[in-house]
Amino acid sequence: MSSIEVVDTGGRVDPGASATFDEFVAARSRALLRTAYLLTHDHALAEDLLQTSLAKAWFAWRRIDGEPEPYVRRILVNTYASWWRRKWNGEQPTDTLPDAGHPDRADATEPTDLWTAMERLPRRMRAVVVLRYFEDLTEVQTADLLGCSVGTVKSQTSKALAKLRIDPALASDQPSQAEGKGDPR
Repeated sequence: MSSIEVVDTGGRVDPGASATFDEFVAARSRALLRTAYLLTHDHALAEDLLQTSLAKAWFAWRRIDGEPEPYVRRILVNTYASWWRRKWNGEQPTDTLPDAGHPDRADATEPTDLWTAMERLPRRMRAVVVLRYFEDLTEVQTADLLGCSVGTVKSQTSKALAKLRIDPALASDQPSQAEGKGDPR
């Protein structure tokens, strides 16, 4: 990996600042890439999101006080949020439809998949679920990262979990104990 040197506005080079940034990238980029993938559910987009976020962090690296990971995670989530607001969503109109996909899945009406259910969540709720349950952050850490109140994190989590509970992609073919056996009292 080539050494990136930080140049301040006066043209002086600070080689010590680049070493700490390089060390941070080497140590934490895997975890940050996992977060990016959980947000985007696309490997290429996750890599792009991480690369963009690290580039933004590099320019602000000298201003970061204390632990840099929460700062970089916030850049990651904010960059992802700005990507949601784009008008273009990657769809290309065509005259012919692509093939249906896997032939063994053609008879299935709905796939039973957590990713499918997560993709149906609004992006803010998805970000809260990813940060709380996949990244194991506390409500306070999630609120700080998203720039909202703890109450907002709690309500978004509650609404997201309620949506996931009723999502058809996560529906089980077997009836639950309450549905199948009546009241146990």
